[in-house]
Amino acid sequence: MTRANHRWRGRLTYDDEQFERMLGLLLRSGVIAAATMVLIGGIIYLIRHGAEMPHYRIFLGEPDDFRRLPGIVKSALSLHGRGIIQIGFLILIATPVARVVYSVFAFALQRDRIYVIITLIVLAVLAYSLMGGSL
Repeated sequence: MTRANHRWRGRLTYDDEQFERMLGLLLRSGVIAAATMVLIGGIIYLIRHGAEMPHYRIFLGEPDDFRRLPGIVKSALSLHGRGIIQIGFLILIATPVARVVYSVFAFALQRDRIYVIITLIVLAVLAYSLMGGSL
């Protein structure tokens, strides 16, 4: 009996085909949502600032509002194009992280302890790197 056909008494089963289907849906949804947000934000930004001439001689850097999540959300909720674009990028970054989190639960449902441990290690490395490599 293969692992995909194995059933535990009275417990929820989760086979490889369901896992791959849900994983594909998660990744597609994340990328489509991110692309949609970036497109909408880009359109809004170009409507409001498309005619402005850029100042290439002066480097201003990223405003403080776009360096922290509350500022990005506030800007996006105010319908500022740059804030919406930033939300799209955050969704794009969150998509593979969500994939790893989903994989932990899927492997746990399959009772595959080795893959749960490996995936938790990957999740820890992702979290460490997203925090800037510092604890």
